[in-house]
Amino acid sequence: MLKIHPQHVPYVPLVSVPFTTSTEETFTIWMKSLILSGKGCTVFDSNGRIVYRVDNYNRKYCDEVYLMDSTGKVLFTIRRKKFRLIKFWEGFRTFSGRVNDEDKNPGFEVRKSCRILRCDSICEVIVRLHGDQPCQHYRIESCPGKSTFKIVDKLGRLITEVKRKQSKSGVSLGQDVLTMVVEPHIDHSLVMGLVVVYSLINGTM
Repeated sequence: MLKIHPQHVPYVPLVSVPFTTSTEETFTIWMKSLILSGKGCTVFDSNGRIVYRVDNYNRKYCDEVYLMDSTGKVLFTIRRKKFRLIKFWEGFRTFSGRVNDEDKNPGFEVRKSCRILRCDSICEVIVRLHGDQPCQHYRIESCPGKSTFKIVDKLGRLITEVKRKQSKSGVSLGQDVLTMVVEPHIDHSLVMGLVVVYSLINGTM
């Protein structure tokens, strides 16, 4: 039987993982929750350690989810919003490790664009994690029927790519096992928050 990650992970390590590194980082996303019968995902780093997790407790259509580290500390509170006919998602950074119920200004916002004449699917992203700095604009781009998608900045430069994971012999590990490659100097906790929103929009989580 093929393993999701090449190394055995006997326990969830209680370690602090930096969110930004100077080198390219590769993660394995298993679209399964650690909670029995729960919905969500579990994220491993390149050393086989669990670094992020989402547990939805089997709520298929959830208006609020939490991106956590391996210890269960909440990193982002992610909420689905609706204004008239427009639906969008907001992510609130938390520094206390608890659910963010106080901050009224989201760290990021994701809206799905309507592109009727195009075969691709695009989500527009606005990031405003630092109040003293200008907003940053990104796009999540994909094509229907394909599991690959990517996050690019406003100039089209690649930030992150997500695709199905394959074994060393080229065998796909299934639709629920993905590889995420994050470019250097990028906050991969933020990237993971955007990946969670994209998965919720497309009903894969």
